[in-house]
Amino acid sequence: MRAIAVNGSPRKEWNTATLLQNALSGCSAAGAETEIVHLYDLAYKGCISCFACKRIGGKSYGRCEVRDGITPLLERAAAADVLILGSPVYFHTETGEMRSFMERLLFPYLAYTPERTVLFPRKIQTALIYTMNAPEEEMPVVHQDSSVAASRGIMTHIFGSCEVVLSHETYQFDDYSKYVTTRWDPEVKARRRREVFPQDCRRAYELGTRLAEAAG
Repeated sequence: MRAIAVNGSPRKEWNTATLLQNALSGCSAAGAETEIVHLYDLAYKGCISCFACKRIGGKSYGRCEVRDGITPLLERAAAADVLILGSPVYFHTETGEMRSFMERLLFPYLAYTPERTVLFPRKIQTALIYTMNAPEEEMPVVHQDSSVAASRGIMTHIFGSCEVVLSHETYQFDDYSKYVTTRWDPEVKARRRREVFPQDCRRAYELGTRLAEAAG
């Protein structure tokens, strides 16, 4: 059993990456081999609308034909038993790198039929982990809940299931005095980092355990 976590944050040791590592620790505890991939280390683009994945009789039907730095990851993701995508929220949705990855990962498996036929050949356990400044109560106000629901919906449609873990009001800087951040109280942010973020990490760990157990 193999679990892959994909980090859509440019930072490898901050909020999103930490939650993903906790999720993988949970997967490992349930017997999975684990791997984390940092998208900002890879050279690739999003979907280029070549439609080779939709061409009748084409050699790339149902898979992305473009070959670049993300191709090996797409192949490993397709073979995984557990797939966890993590991203900070930029302008109410995933980072550009994560969106590009999701385009390349998901679009080839979705056929242009009235039934939205899924070409992915099996069911796997998947999850989305998001970190963000927004408090939970602001999600509907800025329509962020709709963005999360849309991504969860397409992941569920293609892979059969998708859980979501949200980490709100995350701590962005070690020293808030160096940046224009008067919207937030740095003491409140620091306290939440100490008191709430460990709970988010625990939820991520439990998520990983749950997914690996279901996959096994």
